[in-house]
Order: sequence, then structure tokens, then C-alpha cells
Amino acid sequence: MKVNFLNSYSELPSRFYQKIKPAHFDNPTLIKFNEQLAQSLGIDLTSVDKRELALIFSGQKILVGSDPMALAYAGHQFGHFVPQLGDGRALLLGEINGQDIQLKGSGQTQFSRRGDGFSALGPVLREYIVSEAMFHLGVSTTRALAAVSTGVDVYRNDLEPGGVFTRVAPSHLRVGTFQYFAVRDDKEGLEILLNYAIKRHFPDLESIKDLSLKALNFIAAVGKVQANLIAKWMSLGFIHGVMNTDNSSIGGFTLDFGPCAFMDEYTHNKVFSSIDRNGRYAYNNQVEMGKWNLLRLAESLISLIDSNQQKAISKVEEMIDPVFSNFDQKRWEMMALKFGISEYQQSDKEMMESFLNYLEEEELDFTLAFRNLANLHEKDSSFFPNISKLSTFQAQWEKRLTSPQNFKTVNPLYIPRNHQVEKAIQNAYHGDFKVFHELIQVLKSPFEENPNFVNYSLAPDEEQRVTHTFCGT
Repeated sequence: MKVNFLNSYSELPSRFYQKIKPAHFDNPTLIKFNEQLAQSLGIDLTSVDKRELALIFSGQKILVGSDPMALAYAGHQFGHFVPQLGDGRALLLGEINGQDIQLKGSGQTQFSRRGDGFSALGPVLREYIVSEAMFHLGVSTTRALAAVSTGVDVYRNDLEPGGVFTRVAPSHLRVGTFQYFAVRDDKEGLEILLNYAIKRHFPDLESIKDLSLKALNFIAAVGKVQANLIAKWMSLGFIHGVMNTDNSSIGGFTLDFGPCAFMDEYTHNKVFSSIDRNGRYAYNNQVEMGKWNLLRLAESLISLIDSNQQKAISKVEEMIDPVFSNFDQKRWEMMALKFGISEYQQSDKEMMESFLNYLEEEELDFTLAFRNLANLHEKDSSFFPNISKLSTFQAQWEKRLTSPQNFKTVNPLYIPRNHQVEKAIQNAYHGDFKVFHELIQVLKSPFEENPNFVNYSLAPDEEQRVTHTFCGT
């Protein structure tokens, strides 16, 4: 197997990372390898078998050019700042065609904070399923290259089989990466990091010579891509569940799939994460949390914006208002597309909210309700109970409807439903990977009805519901 690795991160100062080798596993086995993704990255798969893939993607065989390292970062976790987090169970192997290749569950690093550095198999399978589903749903996201069973049990609440996940990402730069250097008053490190992040994600900003202006434009650029990302999440009923600043990507893509979930029945303040006890990252809070995270990025860059802190804050305040307004605008623009409205107007918000309120009152499935708008437009209201409650909405909606032909290209039929993901994991723990492989297959075409996979489009029965999701660390 041939891979042309680059290692731009290792060209940064050594305080940005720890170079370390993955842990040893005697007998790793390959569960799933994403050949299509590998080929798109330019990975040469000539003369490679499952055994070698298992060795490579569990960290037992380090390919030529790879330079494994754990990255340093800090972060606000549920509002509480932790000055040193970092990759406690992950190693960056290198970059291929501008994409990071990272192992998750590969053992301890200096950032492990008393953790074992390993991963149970469940989180590996969950991230594989959900990250690939997100890609095919058109969401900016990290992707899954491989899932491997280590053959070694790990202890969480009980003994569970261990696994290693290989993640592909445009980078692993986070808001928390900037916080790491800001809290250490490392202005040189911040400037190096800023220029590196711009080179990788926003190269059109490289020509800006003034450091203050460059930092301000960078914050605005990050805000723009984050606004687009969160809008897309919410249009799909997705709840990230752990929007800490260390999980907030600079490039505006979905990073980390711990306690995430897609809603079944619509609830505006829905929470799945078992550790989000106060609903900080509830469904309807995600836009505000995106803004909050962006402010933490701006705080981190204050020293680069102006030596006078008050002047720096004034510059940020002047720049941030239109960026914040864009978060709300993008959310409702994206939602309007689900209603077949191609040109969102401010007056549409009240109409769309009335539909969402109806879904909540009637406890209707979010995904299927939007999928059935096409039928409602064709005068088939069989999915919707108490249709009289919708009369005002429907009258307003029909006047604004411009793109009914797009209903089934923006409203998916298949999402990685919590009960199905959980079934895939539990079956896998007993050696049966059929549901895992079927889920991956059906989620490659989330908008196209497939008569062979009808059960994957259904909302859960009462006894199938999964009400809490877990990080798995």
C-alpha cells in the first residue's frame, strides 16, 4: 500500500504537538474500509489485503512518510474552561491531498488526563455510520476511512470490545487550538497558528498584510462557515450534543460524533447527550452556542488585533454583529428550502415556526413530516393528524411555495436513527455486523426510496426509542 504523506503540522514548533507511536495490539481485524474514499484521496490499494489494512489502521504498521503526533488544544467544556485538553486518544498520521488522516483509540498520549487512550468499539461504529451519513446528506463533515477491532477489551461501565477509527478531516484545528496558545499568552504561537489556519482553510486571506485586519477577517470567515454548518445541522434535526470549543472546527465542518443524535419526534429543546444535564447544547440552542464559540475565538485573538485591549474589543464588536446576524439568517434560509421556498423572506419565519410548533404538539417525526410535505402539497394529508390545525399554515405556505419539485432532494427519507445505530452496535458486540453494513449502504442514498430498506425509514416504536447517547470516552 502506497500513501504520499505530507506533514505540514510537524513543521510547526514542537509545543504544538507530541510525537508518539500508537499502542500495540496483537491481533487487530478489519471491520470496514472505505475504498471509495481511499481512491478519492489517491491511496494506492495495489496488493493490499485485509490483514495489512488492519495493521495500518490500528497503528501497528506505520507507512513511509507518516509522522504520528497528538495535537495540543484547550477548550470550554460545557462552559468551563480547561487550559489543556489535546488528543488524549488520537494520533495524526499525516496529510494526503490536503486531508488529515487520524487514528482514534490508538493509545495514551501526554494529553490523556488519566484516560487509557483507547476506544470501545461502539463509538467507532457510531462515528463511521454517522459521519458517512452526514457526507451523503450534504453536510460538511469529517469522514470515515476505516474501522478496526483491536481484539483487546476496554473498561467503560463494563468490559467492551476495543476498536480504532480512522478519521479523514480537512484539518483538526479547533477554536480550542487558539485558546491553548492564548491562555499561555503565547502571541508568537497564535500568529503562527493563525497563518497556518488561513493557509489551510482561507487562502484568500493570505494576501492581507496587516495582522489586525487578517485576524478580524479570519474570525468573520470562521463565523460564515460555522453559520452554514449549524444551519445544515438544524435543517436535518441533528443535535451535535457536545459543542464545546474543542469540538468547534475552524474549517466549519462537523467534528466529533460522541453523544450526537438525529431527532425522531420534533422537540425544540431536545437533548440526547447523557452529560448535557442542563440542555446547554439542546437542538434549539445550537445557533447561540455557535455564536458563543465564535466569541471565544475572538477573545483568543485579541492580542493580535490591537495591543490596547479596549481598542481590540471595539474592533471585534464592530465586526461581529453582521456575522452573528448571518447565523440566524442562514438557519431560516436553510429551513425555507425544506418547505420548497427558494427565496427566504423574514415573514416566512413565523409561518415555518407555526409548522414546527404543530409537529411538537402532535409529537410528529421531524424527518418524515418534511418528507410528507410533498404529499401535503398534492392534497394527501394522511400523514398529518388534526389537519385543521394546519389550515393557516397551509394557506400561507402554498402562497410562498416556489420549488415543490425539490421536496425529495432536500428532505431525506433515511437518516441514521438512534435505535438503528444502537442496534448495529449491540449486534456487532455479538459478532453480527449485518445491520452496521446495511446502514452504511442505505445511508449512501438518503433521498432515494429503496423498497429493500423500508424498515430504515421508519420512526422507532415506543420500546425502540433511544433517549440518551454517550461520548464513549
